[in-house]
Amino acid sequence: MQAGSSSTGVSGTRRIARRAKRTVNGLRARATARLQSRSSAEKAEGASRAGRVPIHAAPDVEPGLAAAYEHCRLINKHYGKTYYFSTCFFPASLRPAVHALYAWVRYPDEWVDNPDGLPLSEQCARLAMWREATATAIKTGVSDHPVLAAWSDAARRHDVPFTYMRDFIEAMQMDLTVAEYPTFEDLKRYTWGSASVVGLMMCHLVGAKDEAAVPHATSLGTAMQLTNFLRDVGEDWRHRGRLYLPLEDLERFGVTKSDIARGQLTENVCALLRFEIERTRSIYAHADDGMRYLPADARLPVRLARVLYSRILDKVELNGCDVFTRRARVPTWEKLLVLAREQQRAYAEKEA
Repeated sequence: MQAGSSSTGVSGTRRIARRAKRTVNGLRARATARLQSRSSAEKAEGASRAGRVPIHAAPDVEPGLAAAYEHCRLINKHYGKTYYFSTCFFPASLRPAVHALYAWVRYPDEWVDNPDGLPLSEQCARLAMWREATATAIKTGVSDHPVLAAWSDAARRHDVPFTYMRDFIEAMQMDLTVAEYPTFEDLKRYTWGSASVVGLMMCHLVGAKDEAAVPHATSLGTAMQLTNFLRDVGEDWRHRGRLYLPLEDLERFGVTKSDIARGQLTENVCALLRFEIERTRSIYAHADDGMRYLPADARLPVRLARVLYSRILDKVELNGCDVFTRRARVPTWEKLLVLAREQQRAYAEKEA
């Protein structure tokens, strides 16, 4: 009896492995076929449209919500490749709202992180304009700006509180004047506005109405933001003069800001980064406990985003914690493999 059970278990495992492999191979083949089937004219059109995507000049977009939502999708595709990959698995009826949220946060984020010569006064003015224009669009339901037109439509339909949008803009304003954070609690006050409220806005879009979901959505936003911080330590310091590693942690591990400025991978720096990675993983674990509060059709894309983002931490470690000269990336083949595994998980949960 035991031998038979063991044989059945091995056989079942092999069938699952074969299905996952076929799924990955099929996805890869379809993706390759789509790329190969695109004509040179289509490529030229895509390049033209991508070129007008953001963000420093007023966008040239046809009037109407359909064009506005398409503009938001292009922004998401252009700037947030991992996130965009995950959003493709939301129901078609929900994707435009998700793209609109991404575009709405991307505009001020881009003004702050990549100002392209904008003086500080102009950055402040644009953030103030974005806050006021958003408030007006949410109140009236109309805007001449395509992103605000799309986002106000989505936010009004899904009852997204304006307070979350206000908190996000305030976090962007912090980036203009705050370059470092003494403690982790100080950093969390920033990540609340820069990331956690985005997770809470997503809860409204996908229909996760249980209040018990709030702390877990908050954690997911925090963990994804901390992941970005760890990946971009060198870039944030070199190009923006910012340090998102708490100063108390630097002191604890005997690391100085000069070590960060020089990009020195000392034992102390590596120990600090490993500590931050493990803390971020524990926050992801808390976020995982809240997946059950999501509607069934939202779990796959949210889990996909969560797993792919957390893989960046793995890549940082595989790079020897070199966050100064190497950028941690998740390759396409690995995204497809994660997709196959998460689809298998979703199927198993559905059958359970």
